[in-house]
Amino acid sequence: MGLVEARQAPHDRLAAYLAEDMDAVNALIRTRMASEHAPRIPEVTAHLVEAGGKRLRPMLTLAAARMCGYAGPFHVHLAATVEFIHTATLLHDDVVDESAQRRGRPTANLLWDNKSSVLVGDYLFARSFQLMIETGSLRVLDILANASATIAEGEVLQLTAAQDLKTDEGIYLQVVRGKTAALFSAATEVGGVVAGAEEAQVAALHDYGDALGVAFQIVDDLLDYGGTTAVIGKNTGDDFRERKLTLPVIKAVAAADAEERAFWVRVIEKGKQEEGDLDHAMTLLKRHGALEATRTAALGWAARAKAALEPLPDSELKTLLGDLADYVVARVA
Repeated sequence: MGLVEARQAPHDRLAAYLAEDMDAVNALIRTRMASEHAPRIPEVTAHLVEAGGKRLRPMLTLAAARMCGYAGPFHVHLAATVEFIHTATLLHDDVVDESAQRRGRPTANLLWDNKSSVLVGDYLFARSFQLMIETGSLRVLDILANASATIAEGEVLQLTAAQDLKTDEGIYLQVVRGKTAALFSAATEVGGVVAGAEEAQVAALHDYGDALGVAFQIVDDLLDYGGTTAVIGKNTGDDFRERKLTLPVIKAVAAADAEERAFWVRVIEKGKQEEGDLDHAMTLLKRHGALEATRTAALGWAARAKAALEPLPDSELKTLLGDLADYVVARVA
């Protein structure tokens, strides 16, 4: 490995390795997000798809298929499917969360309106199912359809759990496994399935994606209380302002005394936030070691992801996926 290559982040090395496949994925995405009768569809979709996202999920599908010896062409369809599902959920999420920023840019619902975001999201879900069917694999369809249902289920669970101080780490993990990890694990699993990999390898790919997705979301939640807007692509403290009970807060609430608990009830459950409340929340998180404990949890899930790769054959791609797990948590390491 050359010096320049060694300095590259694992995500960039993976992107370089899969560049030809990703070009094909991007071309397919542009073709399938077109609409003859509704020009707003490609306008809204392009705003998000071309906003500079890392394309991590489709790359996981491509990497899994290639690692298992697949020669194509349907890994490209599946990678585009995964990106369409992801983009659809982002469009819907921004409406639900009333978000104003995504990937460092104004959200689609802010630039257009909520109706456009919801309906274009629905269109992308429909397009994703058309792409799945073209692979001719009922098992692939089953995996991705289940993932789509699980994502929606996780989002609905979050609606009821996010502002309830009774929400514990078990419920939090259930939400994360739904809204985030389900698509990661489906993305890697279908790559193995389309390649005709052994069942032990398909299971390993699923477990890798699941653990990677959990680590990814925990890091995202942690950075909301300490990352920069440039790094996280949204405003620092958004989760607090949106009254989301994420892992750092769950840990602080579990250790809170009566006075601290009353603060969390006011700002999270009742939504009565005042000037200086975010700073006080940060003080409480640090007082109880909640940020450090959350960081440790993220690192643990990343280690779990790396361990899950063991049954897969040694290759450059396997090494890259292992390094990727480290990369996902590097911002908090």
